[in-house]
Amino acid sequence: MPSNAGHSPRDDDKLAAPPLPAPLQVPVADSHTHLDMQSGTVEEALAKAASVGVTTVVQVGCDIKGSQWAAETAAAHADVHAAVALHPNEAPRIVHGDPDGWSRQGARPAGGDAALDEALAEIDRLAALPQVKGVGETGLDYFRTGPEGKAAQERSFRAHIEIAKRHGKALVIHDRDAHADVLRILKEEGAPERTVFHCYSGDAEMAGICAREGYFMSFAGNVTFKNAQNLRDALAVAPPDLVLVETDAPFLTPAPYRGRPNAPYLVPVTVRAMAAVRGVDEDVLATALAANTARAFDY
Repeated sequence: MPSNAGHSPRDDDKLAAPPLPAPLQVPVADSHTHLDMQSGTVEEALAKAASVGVTTVVQVGCDIKGSQWAAETAAAHADVHAAVALHPNEAPRIVHGDPDGWSRQGARPAGGDAALDEALAEIDRLAALPQVKGVGETGLDYFRTGPEGKAAQERSFRAHIEIAKRHGKALVIHDRDAHADVLRILKEEGAPERTVFHCYSGDAEMAGICAREGYFMSFAGNVTFKNAQNLRDALAVAPPDLVLVETDAPFLTPAPYRGRPNAPYLVPVTVRAMAAVRGVDEDVLATALAANTARAFDY
């Protein structure tokens, strides 16, 4: 029996990298990506992105190892900037002594607040580095973490806010099914001067709140999904000087390539969809996106 028996060519299509889009005429930045989770080398990813007008990326860490890698990669590449943090779902794992957690000695962490404090101290150290432009992604995630993890998430989020403010770095927020609490904690702690809602997931009403507070709203490929009218409504009313674009690659690949691997070179697909929603020329939007991202991350 052939080794590929029962294997459809359509399966390969679903796994294949989408084709290169037409280049943008005005270069933009991918404000949130995870190169360490993508196939190929960093150099290949950056070259492919640059070939279509995506000339800068913000590499985002989600745990200690990923944050260290982000800082190292940004130090080695002028067109890469780093953001460092413990993802909201990482904080409960550390507190509960998950074997995938981290300790400075490399041993299985004992868990508890002390383990979280140790991990946060390493994020604090990384945040001081000049190539690190953001503290994130941090925030709250009530989709993957249940009530037992909320306390750890909130404590971690508040600590990240303090770190971002003390180092003068942008705060990059992960907000999933937690809008009210994220906004409440930002108000209680006092948001950093530059705050970015990564993969913006609110509606138009929340966009109005973000606009009043001066929070940046970064839109990813899911703004192209059929069931994401709330995101398009929010994008339509968001102030032009507070809008960013991102991939969150390898996740959230824009239509018509949903389900296939995402990467920074696909930013133009999302930019064009965003321009259509806002009713502006793509060059006008790209010019604003480039300026907004540079201002948000101070590079």
